[in-house]
Amino acid sequence: MTPRTKEQNEEIRLRRLAQIRKAAADVFLNKGSLLEIRDVAIEAGLGYGTVYHYYSNKGDLLHDLLWDALERVGGAPVDPHTSTSGEEPANGPLAFASAVDTRNLAVADFQSGSHETTASAELGPVAAASVRLLQLWAEDHALYLLYKLALEGFTSLPEARSTKLTAAFQDEVIAPFAALMDTGHAADEDAASGGNVAKQPYRLQRAEMLLAALVGCASLSMRREKLYEEARDIVRFLKL
Repeated sequence: MTPRTKEQNEEIRLRRLAQIRKAAADVFLNKGSLLEIRDVAIEAGLGYGTVYHYYSNKGDLLHDLLWDALERVGGAPVDPHTSTSGEEPANGPLAFASAVDTRNLAVADFQSGSHETTASAELGPVAAASVRLLQLWAEDHALYLLYKLALEGFTSLPEARSTKLTAAFQDEVIAPFAALMDTGHAADEDAASGGNVAKQPYRLQRAEMLLAALVGCASLSMRREKLYEEARDIVRFLKL
């Protein structure tokens, strides 16, 4: 049998890492800090030794899982150790947010065969971004886990690790989302109150509160495996 090339070995490594981290995200959502490497192996359909070869402890696994998810959010510097692609993310979950346009969203729905084109066109930029974010969480549990743990202060990680993740999350997620809110219905509220733009600390706090509300509302739908379908209902409930 012909030996595998270096490129083939690297492809296998990246595929295994992605498989392990996806399984770990699913297990963590159900078991939280009680997660064990053996649980991840079972969920991934891999041998315990295979998973242990990549991660000998759950702390390192969770840390890498969160960094990988943050890289895919759309802009965080890629860490070769944590990245499963080795490339900069081209279109992360919030890459669309700063330039989201309801007309573009409607076109995308039409092109994908969706029957909800009209509903999409009626959404404002904050609501449209929130719907897309909820749907991305439904498709990728690691992304949901990133937002959930970030808004809880990454208490599952040692302080040295949580501090860096928190700072990166603020830069890559909270700040862009706050800017998006300023261009949406929040800007109208500012105008109605005298045209004063919200001060920076309040803008960030407001964005955190909205994302926390989305995380909380998504939890029940996710357990029922209905989050993708119920994304717009959640947004309507929150009156975005």
